[in-house]
Amino acid sequence: MTRPPDEPRPIDSQPITSGAVNTPPAGTDRVPPGPGGVPSLPADSSRYGTGGFGAPGLGASGAPTIAVSTYPDYAAAQRAVDYLSDNKFPVERTAIVGTDLRLVENVLGRLTTGRAALAGAASGAWFGLFIGLLFGFFSNSNWLAVLLAGIVIGAIWGAIFGAIAHATTGGRRDFASRSSLQASQYAVTVDAEVADEARQLLTRLNWQTSGAT
Repeated sequence: MTRPPDEPRPIDSQPITSGAVNTPPAGTDRVPPGPGGVPSLPADSSRYGTGGFGAPGLGASGAPTIAVSTYPDYAAAQRAVDYLSDNKFPVERTAIVGTDLRLVENVLGRLTTGRAALAGAASGAWFGLFIGLLFGFFSNSNWLAVLLAGIVIGAIWGAIFGAIAHATTGGRRDFASRSSLQASQYAVTVDAEVADEARQLLTRLNWQTSGAT
C-alpha cells in the first residue's frame, strides 16, 4: 500500500547521533577531554632564583642551587668567587645574587653652562683625537698637524653641543651626578652538588681574612 505524497512522515523517536556531540549519562563525573589536550602548568618562577638565602632554588641550567655565604658588599662577594677560582673550584657553577636593589644617585657638584661646555670640550677632544689618528694614518700631509686639528675641532664642537644641551634644560637640572645600582647584601650561590666543597673553601678564606692560624 502506498502513502499519498502529501501525507506527513512520522518522526523517528530515536535520537540522532551522527555528527552530534555525545553527552555523558546523568550521574557520571567523567568529562571528555577537550580538543587541546591536557593544559600545561606555568613555568616554575623559582627556576632562576635561589629560593631565599640558605634555601635551595634552581639555577639557569635547572640544577638546584644553594647560597653558601653572604656578604655586605659586592667587592667581598667578588673576592670570594676569585678565591674559589684560584683553588680550582668550578666557578661556572657559581653565581653572585644581590637582593634589595636600590638606585643611588651621587651628586658630584653644581653644573653651570660653562662647566657643561668644558665637559663637552673634553669629550669632543677625545673624539677629535681618534678622528685625527684615523686620518693621520691615511694622509700624506703632516701627521702631527692633522692630529692637532682633529683635537681642536672636536673640542670646539663638543663645547658648543655641551653648552646647548645644558641650556635646553631650562635650569631644571643644574647639577652633575652619577647613578649606580646597589644591593643590601650579596649571596654566593653554587650548585647543590658542589656546595660542601665551596663551604670548606670559603671557611678557609674567612680564617685567612681574620688572621687565624
